[in-house]
Amino acid sequence: MHIEFRHLRTIKAIHEAGGLARAADQLNITQSALSHQIKGLEDQAGVELFVRRSKPMKLSPAGLRLLRLAEQVLPQVEALSAEFDGLRKGVSGRMHIAIECHACFEWLFPVLEAFRKSWPDVDVDIRPGLAFDALPALLKEEVDLVVSSDPEDLPGVTFTELFDYNPVFVAASAHPLAQKPYIEAEDFRGQTLITYPVERSRLDIFSQLLTPAKVEPAAIRQVELTAVILLLVASNRGISVLPDWVVREVKYNSDYVTRPLTRNGVTRRLYAATRTADQGKGYVQELISLARKEAGRLQAA
Repeated sequence: MHIEFRHLRTIKAIHEAGGLARAADQLNITQSALSHQIKGLEDQAGVELFVRRSKPMKLSPAGLRLLRLAEQVLPQVEALSAEFDGLRKGVSGRMHIAIECHACFEWLFPVLEAFRKSWPDVDVDIRPGLAFDALPALLKEEVDLVVSSDPEDLPGVTFTELFDYNPVFVAASAHPLAQKPYIEAEDFRGQTLITYPVERSRLDIFSQLLTPAKVEPAAIRQVELTAVILLLVASNRGISVLPDWVVREVKYNSDYVTRPLTRNGVTRRLYAATRTADQGKGYVQELISLARKEAGRLQAA
């Protein structure tokens, strides 16, 4: 038996209209064409789908089975059609984000809240890019945007600048290094360095300062949460290096001191990596724009 979507729409329309004439009007076909369609469907099924000579027109038990199928399948088809229509118009889609920057959650959540209100039909999800190779996942279309500070020359991938930031040294106000105007690589010798649980190559303090200088701290303590890192630092259990947007709230707290790395400071840049083919999508550009605005707000605070 070959059932088409038009057959399901026909069964549903006749059931709701209660007769061929009104159903034909709803389906925008002639009553004769509708009768012919029903006869062809009954010939395929080998059973009657309607109780003849009943007013209003009623479905037989077999017809009711077909109606149940129509009520189950047609809404799913309509929903899929609406989704495809939204994709064509650029108002719906998927934005799965991978983050290669552990501290980026601090500014990303306000961005996503604003984005959600502007693009309610876009499915948003976050995957910590530290747990897998984010850029290969972008190429495989497993994620749609990667927040990264390490741009690469990859065919089919565009790195869009988001904003610059400064990795900042933070310590307890009673720490001996608090007396220095800026912190150099050698100052980390003999210290307990508190970091996020991330590979060294993805930590600014190592990639930008310690590894090139071949300096090794006395100990490294890995902590998942920013708040806990700051708590340990305030207790003088170690020192840390965090992005400037993270330490903005403790900058004027008497329990802490913040200092630049090196005399001239260290500047890093965050990028949004997307597939080049997706650059024209409105919601992709909107997310990047909101990220830039949020960064500007934080830096002005």
